[in-house]
Amino acid sequence: MTKVSRINRHVVDAEARAAEFDARELIASLPHLPGVYRMFDAAGGALYVGKARDLKKRVASYFQKSGHEPRIAAMIGQVARVETTAVRSEGEALLLENNLIKALEPRYNILYRDDKSYPYICLSGDTYPQLRFHRGTLDRKHRYFGPFPSAGAVREGIALLQKVFQLRTCENTVFANRSRPCMLHQIERCTAPCVGLISEADYAQDVESALLFLQGKTDEVLAQLKLQMDEASAGLEFERAARVRDKIARLSVLQSKQFVESATATDIDVVVAVHEQNVFALNVVMIRGGRHVGDRTFFPRHAESGAITDVVTAFLTQHYVERPVPRTIVAPQAEEVDALAEVLSEQSQRKVEIVTHPGGERRVWVTMATQNATLAIRQRLAQKATQEDRLAALQEALHLPPTVQRIECFDVSHTMGEAAVASCVIFDKLAMQTSEYRRFNVTPAQAGDDYAAMREALTRRCARIVAGEYSAPDLLVIDGGRGQVSVASDVLAEQGLHQTALIGIAKGPERKPGLEDIVLPGREAVLNLPPDHPGLHLLQQIRDEAHRFAIQGHRARRAKARNTSTLQEISGIGAKRRQALLAHFGGLKGMQSASVEDLARVPGISHALAERIYSELH
Repeated sequence: MTKVSRINRHVVDAEARAAEFDARELIASLPHLPGVYRMFDAAGGALYVGKARDLKKRVASYFQKSGHEPRIAAMIGQVARVETTAVRSEGEALLLENNLIKALEPRYNILYRDDKSYPYICLSGDTYPQLRFHRGTLDRKHRYFGPFPSAGAVREGIALLQKVFQLRTCENTVFANRSRPCMLHQIERCTAPCVGLISEADYAQDVESALLFLQGKTDEVLAQLKLQMDEASAGLEFERAARVRDKIARLSVLQSKQFVESATATDIDVVVAVHEQNVFALNVVMIRGGRHVGDRTFFPRHAESGAITDVVTAFLTQHYVERPVPRTIVAPQAEEVDALAEVLSEQSQRKVEIVTHPGGERRVWVTMATQNATLAIRQRLAQKATQEDRLAALQEALHLPPTVQRIECFDVSHTMGEAAVASCVIFDKLAMQTSEYRRFNVTPAQAGDDYAAMREALTRRCARIVAGEYSAPDLLVIDGGRGQVSVASDVLAEQGLHQTALIGIAKGPERKPGLEDIVLPGREAVLNLPPDHPGLHLLQQIRDEAHRFAIQGHRARRAKARNTSTLQEISGIGAKRRQALLAHFGGLKGMQSASVEDLARVPGISHALAERIYSELH
């Protein structure tokens, strides 16, 4: 049977399975209960996931009514199977819907990138709490403030707290092993609790003031500090009174700066979507402790023909469910938010308010979010036009057809052959597709063999493309010269990817940007594009991204190897002793600078074992 006939047979089978779907039979079996429904096509692909107060009525509305918008009509025409799950409440349905959307990524649901990397300010649960930057899962032992829109906003907040309240930022291993104050104490950014220059009670007062400041209660902080200063003066503790006086002065200076502040000292997110030139952008303005700390813009997928209320409602569910939530969310374009507010309140264990009719000051925030979203759309469209010009110029320079859209670029990074990592980055749809990037830990037989490393990475990638796991690139770019291109050409031939165009981009003889050699397989002469050529700029962008991604992976692999394998290779060092050593010295670097006597002071490390460790590390 030929490939074409197999495809035709698959299409016929899919149409036959779709024809077997009986909507009337399905609707008759559904209950009048809240729940979630999932629609699938004949191949088993997820089309849509939705929730309903009444499953029977909601699912029936798709198949018993006419006049659907084109997008919904196209979806209904592909439905071959519908699965439903009844639950006890609309809130439970919302939670299940959110989980299924993230798991299945249905073709017709509006989707947002699942960004779990929001940063927080963290105050640790130690006796002398540490002030630090945090990303990732939250631990109940500590207190967190945020999330913030960017790492810069968090670091700015930490810097303010250091200036005013002088809380420690050092790691516990450093804190536990200091014998004299560090530089931060000398520049009045820390009160040096590590060496007992401040009492536990006084440090706790500073922590309490910092907590109030983070909650936007600046006037309350000032009142408390003035009370502390008066008490110290009355008790003739003039040095302590002077320290508190300095904190009041620093806080007053901060308060007088031109912050964009809210009269309501609380945490608020303002969510607004804008639709322009067939592009949706959703902007979130973040107010933390009454201060505007920044904003973030999202571009949803599968939203081209959706309603703006659907875009906002999808964001509220996907973004806030099972994550920390501010006390107030202002979303004037959202509808039917009662169930969501109930779910978020239960998850936060406090009342969460979703405001759909803002007034007064909140309307100013809505205007700001609208302007931010509009600006983001225009910047995106301008960037898209630039990338279109660059891609067209590259197609013309390389004599490629206009169908060439998807570009993959490979690079290999290592240090003297150690911890080699190959990167694969993808340019498609006129943008870098970061969610599709991949790294390969490669182990060539001979360390430092770039050709073997490239062959291994390309072979693994091409095998998965041939298996149908990934889309084949229209153009494969190798960061390297003729040798790497020859290896790539062999791999493409071995895997049957003969139609894939291939080039290499190598630094020219002078190794300066703009003077790169473009290597074409089977051609002796290289192609040199002018430094201002738009096509060259696109290649440089993709090549630089592959280089960055490879170096990032290599450094992580190298650091992991150096922090674990060296100790694992020493006899007599098990998991507990290894953990004790790393905790005591703050890492392998601290161990390498320690003497035999220092190593022997660690519980469980004898003098003989310390000598063995020292000799292995030097």
